[in-house]
Amino acid sequence: MLDLILSYFTRSTFITIFVLSWLSIYFIVTFTILISRYVGLSAWQHRETKALESLLMGGRISLSGSIFQKINTEKISKEALAIYKGKAERDSTSGLTWLSIIASTSPFIGLFGTVVSILDTFSKLGGGNSGIETIAPAISEALVATGCGIFVAIPAYTFSLLIKRKAYEVMSIISRTADILLFKANTGKAI
Repeated sequence: MLDLILSYFTRSTFITIFVLSWLSIYFIVTFTILISRYVGLSAWQHRETKALESLLMGGRISLSGSIFQKINTEKISKEALAIYKGKAERDSTSGLTWLSIIASTSPFIGLFGTVVSILDTFSKLGGGNSGIETIAPAISEALVATGCGIFVAIPAYTFSLLIKRKAYEVMSIISRTADILLFKANTGKAI
């Protein structure tokens, strides 16, 4: 297997190696974003859930890590809560732009590598060595770039949806907490 991979890279053009390297970086970035964001969002969701439960039980939000831990409880307003919610939304959805970029551009990067490799193969056809045994391996090698582009795009798109869902769950808890804080502030109940 290693011999097959090495022979592929020794026959490949600079563009093909560049495209595969680029897609490899995208692949690593995709998994890095997934792991860091998903773990971070899960921990954040846990902290916010505890804060919401504490508030529902009549307690104060004193749990470290809650988005509302520093809010001035004497001056709670709809506008102040909107600022906290806006910051939370920005923080919870970070990384999604990169996953969207990777998911949408990876197939095109792979296709670019394929097109350049096929053009290179056709340019060599004019040299007189145009048998199927020459053309078929070159075209199959060129299609590897397209396959790799799709291979990178699928997890990037999937992970984007997973993180988007987790961010929605966090924001849902934060919105409920904000609603309760505002209700308590407007009714004069202790927070």
